[in-house]
Amino acid sequence: MKEKMYKFMSGRNGPNAFSRFLSILSLIAIIASLFLDNIARQILFWFGFLLIIYSNYIVFSKNIAKRSMENQDFLRLRNKFTGKFSKMKMIFKQRKEYKFFKCENCKTTLRVPKGKGKIKVHCKKCGHDMIKKS
Repeated sequence: MKEKMYKFMSGRNGPNAFSRFLSILSLIAIIASLFLDNIARQILFWFGFLLIIYSNYIVFSKNIAKRSMENQDFLRLRNKFTGKFSKMKMIFKQRKEYKFFKCENCKTTLRVPKGKGKIKVHCKKCGHDMIKKS
């Protein structure tokens, strides 16, 4: 049975981040439809159902190039939202050892060690120099 599944899935896209996201979103939509009134329930249920169909279409598609582009677009969009949170998480973890500044010129986040007194901070991106207290 395992070999038949491998044969069937050869040359197909398979699950990726976009299809997993659509599956989770469809599950949320279908569960949320249980708690709504008649018209909204039907709309949300069918929306979730269509998302499941599209997610399976992505998984079983043989047009790997197009599905890969869709996945890359999704990942790019997702990283716009999650990138800010991961940066804040990194700053929070390193707050005891480092002090963080924004470059006055290009707004890049700069990191310097704490406890060094007044130091000259050099932005590697734009070359701007600032004197800051660490």
